[in-house]
Amino acid sequence: MTATTEKVVLPPIPAKRYFTIGEVSELCGVKPHVLRYWEQEFTQLKPVKRRGNRRYYQHHEVLLIRRIRDLLYEQGFTINGARNRLDAHGAVIEDAPASGDETVSAVPATTAMVDVDQLRKDLLHVLDLLGR
Repeated sequence: MTATTEKVVLPPIPAKRYFTIGEVSELCGVKPHVLRYWEQEFTQLKPVKRRGNRRYYQHHEVLLIRRIRDLLYEQGFTINGARNRLDAHGAVIEDAPASGDETVSAVPATTAMVDVDQLRKDLLHVLDLLGR
């Protein structure tokens, strides 16, 4: 008897600014108590806390939770291994809005660096074109 590994298909992430822990739980296929535990284990995960200590997650945090879930549940990493993997690779996350499916690449975050001086020059040029 052979075991088949089916990848879990998660629902698309709606275009919202904030998500409750219950919404994130459904979007990521992880129970709320697991999300609270992961907040302690992964320093990158810091939801906004409002009245009564209610958690509100932003879009990038939902993507991060999906990445953590993939590392732990699909790829078989331990908590320490997943933490090290995220720290080492920076986990650059790209959206694919057409299909609603998120892909995560292991490209170091340094490849996404912006030349700030060039950006400043470009913005000043645009301001000049607009007549300040």
